[in-house]
Amino acid sequence: MFLQVAQLFGQDNSDIGMILQTLFSLSFVIYLFYAQRIQAMTMLRQVEGTLMKVKHIKDEGRRISIETVKEIGKPEADPTPFIDRFIEFFVVSPVSLDPAGIIGKLDHLLKMSDDTMKAEVKKMAPEASESELNNLENLLGATHALNAYYKVIRHFYLLGKKTMNIYVIMQIHMVLPLIVKEIEATSSAVQAFKDGIPIGDSVGPLVIAQMMRGHEWKDVAKEMVAAEVPYEGRKLILTKAKGPGGTVGKPGDAIENIINGAEKEKVKAVIMIDAAMKLEGETTGAVHEGIGAVIGGIGVEKYKIEEIANKYGLPLYGLAIRQDISQAIGPMVEELHKAAEVAVEVVKRIIVERTQVGDIVLVAGIGNTIGVGQ
Repeated sequence: MFLQVAQLFGQDNSDIGMILQTLFSLSFVIYLFYAQRIQAMTMLRQVEGTLMKVKHIKDEGRRISIETVKEIGKPEADPTPFIDRFIEFFVVSPVSLDPAGIIGKLDHLLKMSDDTMKAEVKKMAPEASESELNNLENLLGATHALNAYYKVIRHFYLLGKKTMNIYVIMQIHMVLPLIVKEIEATSSAVQAFKDGIPIGDSVGPLVIAQMMRGHEWKDVAKEMVAAEVPYEGRKLILTKAKGPGGTVGKPGDAIENIINGAEKEKVKAVIMIDAAMKLEGETTGAVHEGIGAVIGGIGVEKYKIEEIANKYGLPLYGLAIRQDISQAIGPMVEELHKAAEVAVEVVKRIIVERTQVGDIVLVAGIGNTIGVGQ
């Protein structure tokens, strides 16, 4: 009897094993032929989830922009159509097949773009002050960026869904974590521009504001101011964007105008301070010294600074205050505020060590001066 039961269970185990082996083999064959499609569908679902999140962030930025324009600008008509038109605004880069003169073309387009956007914002918010107009322009610029991020992600998602081409899907899937980090940073910038508070990129102007505090200043270029401050037998010319409205000004024009001034023969050095992206593992707020025009952007202002420095043989010293993208366009953190104080002392040390008594030293704080006055 026990022998019969054992034989029965043995037979059952053999059948179960055969069934499992068959299922495993079948699954392997299915995966062999459909693995790529399964992987593509998995990545698409992840992209879709991120797309929905980005859409919510984009819509929230648009809502905040509309409410802020209504609150500050007090327009007679609903500003929503103007804002929707603004966030779809674009600028076409000049042809680069013949690079001669391309900087002048870029400068012309940037000036046209800036003037056009300011006119649009003024039309939307007729009651806003100059500083408030600059802040609104920054706010709408952040909303414009969120809309662009959403459209790019949506494009690759729909294209990948339509073609089910894994290589199309992988293009957006692989860089999605980095893009989401930038989107979240831009989202935090929306609130900072709404409230008019300093951001991480304001650390350069903050250094200059601390050094020029209590001294008279004057306009030296479009949305740029400068003040003369004595220090250790030298004369410092300190320049930054005109605050506290959100603007980066035209530092290239300001430095060029100052050096081309009546005392250009006595200007012996240019020191620039700006926020700079840090690598993973670097400390937020670390102040690093270097050589060259420390300034971001597409290169127009940097070109002007390098040209004038080269023309007169002026050394260009730079300070980079390290931070990541989320800190650069988000509300300024405590580490960066303390870094501005450290940078002031570093600038003073450079002046004493690398210039002579009687020299004129030009010090420029580069960055968005939102929330930072003179």
